[in-house]
Amino acid sequence: MLDYLIKNALLPGKAHPIDIAIRNGRFVEIEKTINAPAEQELDVQGCLVTPPFVDSHFHMDATLSLGLPRYNHSGTLLEGIQIWNELKPKLTGEAIKQRALQLLNWSIAKGTLAIRSHVDVTDPSLLAVDVLLEVQKEMKEWVDIQLVAFPQDGVLSTPGSKDLLIRALDKGVEVVGGIPHFEQTMQAGTESIGWLCSLAESRGLLIDMHCDESDDPLSRHVEHLTFETRRMGLGGRVAASHLTSMHSMDNYYVSKLLPLMAESGIQAICNPLINIHLQGRHDTYPKRRGLTRVPELLAAGVNVAFGHDCVMDPWYPMGSHDMLEVAHMGAHCLQMMGTAQAAMLLEMVTTRGAEVLNLENYGIEVGKQADFVVLQAADPMEALRLKPAKLYVFRKGRIIASTPEVHSTVHLGETVADVTFQQADLK
Repeated sequence: MLDYLIKNALLPGKAHPIDIAIRNGRFVEIEKTINAPAEQELDVQGCLVTPPFVDSHFHMDATLSLGLPRYNHSGTLLEGIQIWNELKPKLTGEAIKQRALQLLNWSIAKGTLAIRSHVDVTDPSLLAVDVLLEVQKEMKEWVDIQLVAFPQDGVLSTPGSKDLLIRALDKGVEVVGGIPHFEQTMQAGTESIGWLCSLAESRGLLIDMHCDESDDPLSRHVEHLTFETRRMGLGGRVAASHLTSMHSMDNYYVSKLLPLMAESGIQAICNPLINIHLQGRHDTYPKRRGLTRVPELLAAGVNVAFGHDCVMDPWYPMGSHDMLEVAHMGAHCLQMMGTAQAAMLLEMVTTRGAEVLNLENYGIEVGKQADFVVLQAADPMEALRLKPAKLYVFRKGRIIASTPEVHSTVHLGETVADVTFQQADLK
């Protein structure tokens, strides 16, 4: 007896619907037609079924703190950091936890079940570290949270930050973070990369650095991070987040850099929502988009994933933790609207993100944990266009969130029409 039988599910990249059998929280059969008794049967009628959404870059310690202690009126990265530094001394464990749990309810409802969250370790109390480790443990049944020890003010620029970062790792934080472009000099940034990579290598940990989040084309710390990745043989254990300076770099230099990145195995994380908002603030016109070169990175063989980065905090006043909204913004700002590109964008918030996080047991395959999302859409392009309802969110073979189908009723005189905004309306 099956626990669940999902009928007529359309998987990304497949032309025809299939059936999915689930038992004991795992996928046990995926075939064109499955005829077997099940405790519950769900016919999804050709809806797109994807693995859970993955947010490869987030800041859960700051989430939902918008307006505390004040708003970011300039909309700049630096004012956001200044506001965060004003808020840090006033943070309480109860407030951090309350906001994180509220955010995670949103995440689950949107099908975002894997999150890599950076947590600031330049606070001597490490309050946020302790709280988010607690949240990670309490929520592990429903969502995978991976924490990054992030020295927001610079691991070399802030006295005692090396020790604080090591203490955070000792407490159980799994990923080594960094911010080389925020150190006081280019040389200090280079030095910080070497120290952080050596630390991660010695402990067998992953690495994810805020890298070159700047409009300065001479901010090129990714080159040294790539070098250290290759020298230490760290490969897919290293991710470089943001890389916005690449948008402004000389094309000849980038033509040298991309093959080096691909060869090293380093991975890249782009944050379309936040960087389209923060970058180019010193420009008059024309204004730079400020997003990293995602199509070129992909073409070179570098794995790229998307992050939401922020939801209603000092850097970004919007968001609901819907990763399809991130991919939707990416489609526009990166000029990626081809059919094949739509499929790739969906990968960047699912399977490619899972690769960045080094997730095990992820994906819709026999033997793996039955985590997936049923979307009110028929294909990746429709999912990106509509950012549709997540009809069902499954975790370990059971429904943990559901949303009614979204439709409108249009009244035109005596004519009444039901509208879902899907292509089926035209057929």
